[in-house]
Amino acid sequence: SPKDFIVSSEDFGIPQKRHRVFMLGVRANIKIKLEPLKKQSKQRTLEEAISALPKLRSRVSKKIDSADEWERSIQGIKNKKLNKIPEDAELFGFISECLGKLEYNQPTGKAFVKAENENKKSFNDRWFHDKKLGGYCNHETRGHIAEDLQRYFFAACFAEIHGISPKLVNFPKSLLPRHKNAESHVFSDRFRVQLYNKPATTITSHISKDGHYYIHPDPLQCRSLTVREAARIQTFPDNYFFEGPRTSQYRQVGNAVPPLLARELAGKVYGILSKMRDC
Repeated sequence: SPKDFIVSSEDFGIPQKRHRVFMLGVRANIKIKLEPLKKQSKQRTLEEAISALPKLRSRVSKKIDSADEWERSIQGIKNKKLNKIPEDAELFGFISECLGKLEYNQPTGKAFVKAENENKKSFNDRWFHDKKLGGYCNHETRGHIAEDLQRYFFAACFAEIHGISPKLVNFPKSLLPRHKNAESHVFSDRFRVQLYNKPATTITSHISKDGHYYIHPDPLQCRSLTVREAARIQTFPDNYFFEGPRTSQYRQVGNAVPPLLARELAGKVYGILSKMRDC
């Protein structure tokens, strides 16, 4: 069936659910058996990909950004009557707990961030890590309006408690976007949390527009993914520097074939060419 030709990246060591078809043509008169890609026994998770990166807070947009303003914006969720959802008392309790743990002195990142803990490893650390670099490129947060920060915070708390990203139907009405289609099926997953214990959803070029589909799972960071985190999910090594403005950097990441998967495909092509040479 056509599904047999789909390469599901998460089955081949990529911490991301990215499903694509790759076309490889071999001339009909060349009698070489094509070997399929070998699936890995274990799927890699978002946590394995990004947990070693330094923690950051988001910036606040449409206001003068500061750590105090960031915390004040998130704390504003207290005015959204979340205690009116008694059927989810565990979530309400966790939200209150996290509000008390917000660290306003977290940095927002920059074009290069020094490594905090060189001993903290990622999966396939030899591929990602470059000791000579001493840190991470393109690891800086973007700004979000106060209302979106509150939605991100709620969504990340919800995901932590329930193990799934919330749909808009799970949001209190006081946190819904002011959009006439906000409660329609089309916008049901407008705010999507990437879950630590699973492969990320597909990183696409849409990440350059806003971060709503790429919310970091840590409510205490309350933000969307950075370019470097998206690049980690795509399996770019840490010494790969993305040029241009941040929107362009996100687009470059989202449009790419995951390098680790590309290496596997290149290995198959090399194998074919080697067999042809020996014929």
